[in-house]
Amino acid sequence: MSHPAKLSIDRPEKLGRGILILRLFFGWAYIGIPHGVCLFFYGIAVFFAAIYAWFVVLFTGKYPEGVFKFVEGLYRWQWRVNAYWFFMTDKYPPFSSDAEA
Repeated sequence: MSHPAKLSIDRPEKLGRGILILRLFFGWAYIGIPHGVCLFFYGIAVFFAAIYAWFVVLFTGKYPEGVFKFVEGLYRWQWRVNAYWFFMTDKYPPFSSDAEA
């Protein structure tokens, strides 16, 4: 069975040692605080969008595409932050929910 969702993270050839030490001790400050605050409020908006989508699905039988893209954007952003947080990449995650970011 094929699923439409796919997660792929390229293994970096070399990770910077200095940035790894900084991320280990200060990651909560420069990753967790700014991205955490933004994702917190984005998550609240997604919660209300999901409630709206539930009613739309209930009455029309179709999930609204705009809400789908909005919720998908939250998950994309969260995965990029988690990949950086857990040392899977050296690329700092952008403050964006775009697919190309």
